[in-house]
Amino acid sequence: MTPLYDCADQGQLLTGMREARQAVVRGELIVVPTDTVYGVGADAFSPEAVARLLAAKGRGRQQPPPVLVAGLDMMRALVSEVPEPVARLVEEFWPGGLTIVLPAQPSLTWDLGDTHGTVAVRMPDHTLALQLITETGPLAVSSANLTGKPAAIEAEDARLMLGDSVAVYLDAGASRTGVSSTIVDATGLIGTDAPVVRVLREGAISRERLRAVLGDLLEPDTEPDTVTEEEPGPARDASGDDG
Repeated sequence: MTPLYDCADQGQLLTGMREARQAVVRGELIVVPTDTVYGVGADAFSPEAVARLLAAKGRGRQQPPPVLVAGLDMMRALVSEVPEPVARLVEEFWPGGLTIVLPAQPSLTWDLGDTHGTVAVRMPDHTLALQLITETGPLAVSSANLTGKPAAIEAEDARLMLGDSVAVYLDAGASRTGVSSTIVDATGLIGTDAPVVRVLREGAISRERLRAVLGDLLEPDTEPDTVTEEEPGPARDASGDDG
């Protein structure tokens, strides 16, 4: 059975982080803790690794995973531009439970699935996740569960669902919140006379908090979607999940 490393134990933490880094380099999958739920991750720039991630979850290319980053600089390398309102969102809510969809940097050679030229990015508020991303680079990360099942809030929950399809499990105890990130589509801020930010899914960050930053740039309030998984991919709908 795939090893599960207890990150509360310093020896296991050091071994687990080393094994996780090496697994990412080999194009294998890892399960990591985040501030929302546990995520299953892979090298965002390895099409084979991303395909393994989707297969492990039982998903197709029409539900591409989001990408976790270690900060604004890493985000800028992945998107075509960062509009000023998005910079304000990042300053207010990152690291944290906000995923932002923007046009992807067209020069990048990667394949996350059917992204329609966009990428969903988030900076998680978890020390281990950020340390790993800093060392490996951007990670494609989706919630560590089978599609249609509840997102894992314990590492063992993830292992029971994903089993040996994952090379390394990092166990940092129960997820801090277990609440999915909020996803916003900020592509409507670019190249339009009527800029708008759409909420694709409500989660950890409320519309009220978003409106306090964006004002009238946020779309009018609507009834929230009900979603059982973590982050959607960048296909601009609220049917997916993330880590």
